[in-house]
Amino acid sequence: MSAGASFLGQAVVYLGAALVTVPVAKRLGLGSVLGYLAAGLAIGPWGLGLVGEEGADVLHFAEFGVVMMLFLVGLELEPARLWRLRGPIFGLGGLQVVGSAALGTLAGLLFGLPWQEGLALGLILAMSSTAIALQSLAEKGLLPTDAGQKAFAVLLFQDLAVIPILAVLPALATHAPAGGLDHGGGWIDGLPPWAYAGVVLAAVATVVVGGHLLGRPFFRLVARTGMREMFTAASLLLVVGVAQLMTLVGLSAALGTFLAGVVLAESEYRHELESDIEPFKGLLLGVFFIAVGASIDLGVVRDAPGTIAGLLGLVLVAKGALLAGLARAFRSRADQVVLFTASLAGVGEFAFVLFGFATREGVLSTTLAAPLVAVTALSMAATPLLLVAVERLVLPRLVPGAAPGREPDVEDDGNPVIIAGFGRFGQIAGRFLRSNGIGVTTVDVDGDQIEVLRRFGQRVYYGDASRLDLLTAAGAERAKILVVAVDDHEKVLEIVETARRHFPGLAILARARGRTEAYALIDEGVEGVYRETFDSSLRVGQDALRLLGQSAHRAHRAAQLFRRMDEDSMREMASLRHDQERLVSTARSRTGALEEALRADRERQAHLVDDGWDADPLRAATGGAKVD
Repeated sequence: MSAGASFLGQAVVYLGAALVTVPVAKRLGLGSVLGYLAAGLAIGPWGLGLVGEEGADVLHFAEFGVVMMLFLVGLELEPARLWRLRGPIFGLGGLQVVGSAALGTLAGLLFGLPWQEGLALGLILAMSSTAIALQSLAEKGLLPTDAGQKAFAVLLFQDLAVIPILAVLPALATHAPAGGLDHGGGWIDGLPPWAYAGVVLAAVATVVVGGHLLGRPFFRLVARTGMREMFTAASLLLVVGVAQLMTLVGLSAALGTFLAGVVLAESEYRHELESDIEPFKGLLLGVFFIAVGASIDLGVVRDAPGTIAGLLGLVLVAKGALLAGLARAFRSRADQVVLFTASLAGVGEFAFVLFGFATREGVLSTTLAAPLVAVTALSMAATPLLLVAVERLVLPRLVPGAAPGREPDVEDDGNPVIIAGFGRFGQIAGRFLRSNGIGVTTVDVDGDQIEVLRRFGQRVYYGDASRLDLLTAAGAERAKILVVAVDDHEKVLEIVETARRHFPGLAILARARGRTEAYALIDEGVEGVYRETFDSSLRVGQDALRLLGQSAHRAHRAAQLFRRMDEDSMREMASLRHDQERLVSTARSRTGALEEALRADRERQAHLVDDGWDADPLRAATGGAKVD
């Protein structure tokens, strides 16, 4: 069988297994992660045997899903948010890693291991699964809770800690190196320590400085092509390029892309990058979880079930006790402590990398690492099970009658308003809302316009708001209002259709250039339809009445009456526009009724006593100056 046919066969096996097990797991309330892991066990060497040794290669390839996930996490972590989370990240996260290292050292000494091996084990087992924890919490809607936010902070610190851990591990070596893969580039292994440190710093500086100086111009050039697939290609090139650079200098590819994400977190292209990367991340993470399930060596478990069970229990209990104590010290409620502990007690995917690295560097022996690799995989599989058990069995006892693990009074950090299109129409609405203290997320597809606006301090992101993934990335699930201010009528309808279908609770205020476009929006069920020249034209008419001698009060009343009756007429005529005879008849009738209503209002006002208002307060307020 050719390599291409073999690859296609493996793809069919992986995707078919996922399609069978994931829906079952979701229906049982177990979450997609457990479904993927079950699929891996089913098709692996200890299941149906549909995948064999190549499963390790697939796992290595699918780890790129974790790389993409860290890039997306970085995109969400603007400096302001990082500063708000500094306490949980560096306090809670730092204490968790240091505490785990201390527990590992103590356990190693108790079991007769050198302190160096115990310290290495503690640092490696401190890692929790970012992929499984965040995915499981997100599926259950628990990320906004106190436990979810603290778990995110700890996971973020763990990811940041990978770099110093990789630097520290070689200094703990007590065995001869096992050989195998090097840091990632043969040339770098022969460098003296000072030169290696310089190369690493240069690589990090390249990502940071390059992202700041070249990121926006690069994506602006790509955006000018107007081709969505080119932006997708550019997004993937960025992630792959940064990952390759970090790998070449021996650093974590995931941490490198996380750093790139942080650098681009304030870029106007952030939401478009999120929406382009998200599908690849989701698919690769699914394959990663399947590969983890397939890589669980049940032979090690079969040969020493008591040892593996004991080690698994020891890791979960010791790490869980540390996490629970830290959560209580950081003033979490009992239900949030349990949820936080369950989500992080297992070991994470980075442990596979760290165990392999520690073995190659002579820090750990293969005999010691092998059962712990099996424990790592089993603990990853146990994490979603622990969360299900906590959600169904523990939390109802701690919070009777409450939704499991949820914080009903948590305030959403997302902006309440999204504006699609930030041209002459959307800018005014956005500036007005921001001036009134309302947070606004704005997106536009004109890269040059975005660059100009950002020079004036406006934060506008690049992206096509008709795409579901971009609306989701922009926070449509949390937002309350979507203002569609795009100039292209067909694009307005696409955005409205997507938003109404997938975010039914989102109020939509849409722009129309005239009655014909307004009719189409009314047919789509949009309540807030705004003709772009209607208000300014009505204001001109109102000012003209004042200049002709009518009082400001009467002119204002006439304008408001005209507005109300014209909008009622527009909505009535929207349903008749395909019947020309009835449309013309209704238009004439409505015009006559409007003129009669305005005449009657003038007559009523003529009999009222003058209320003393200035005939032209606008002119009076400006000292008689002409107002444009």
